[in-house]
Amino acid sequence: MNLLLIIVSTALINNVVLSQFLGICSFLGVSRQVKTSASLGGAVIFVMTIASAVASLLYTFVLKPLDLDYLKTIVFILVIAALVQIVEMFLKKASPAIYKALGIFLPLITTNCAVLGVALTNVQNEYGLVESVIAGFGTALGYTVAIVLLASIRESLDEEAVPAPFRGAPLVLLAATLMAIAFMGFSGLSL
Repeated sequence: MNLLLIIVSTALINNVVLSQFLGICSFLGVSRQVKTSASLGGAVIFVMTIASAVASLLYTFVLKPLDLDYLKTIVFILVIAALVQIVEMFLKKASPAIYKALGIFLPLITTNCAVLGVALTNVQNEYGLVESVIAGFGTALGYTVAIVLLASIRESLDEEAVPAPFRGAPLVLLAATLMAIAFMGFSGLSL
């Protein structure tokens, strides 16, 4: 039950993009098409889940016992950067079209504050390995749901007659704001 609570909480109630406002750059930048958004979401799910596990292990068995807590941010960034490089090499080889569509946003997962934020939050909440992995997966799932929803809204709005002053960024920000308000409804959810 505790693991279910963690996944629901991280994916819906405390959605990393719509509640904590982390990872906004890629959220707004890649959400033009559903396919590209889903691909980035898949990459974020992989990186965030694995980074949560590795960060938990490093913190528990290396940093904490050696009293090197102050290095956790630097170590976590290095772990995330290495994982992003693995994903980038895989996508470049396996799916060049997706690799090209993601463009600069794929290497920017390294600096996506949402990925670092979940690793630091797991340490702050004193989660063990399993809880960290579940929290990382739930957070990434919430990110993916939010970016795919925004992409589908943007694709629908592209077909509508929108007044010129509202096209582009104003309409995207308005849609994201309304999504954030809708996700606030999950805050009353109790398990």
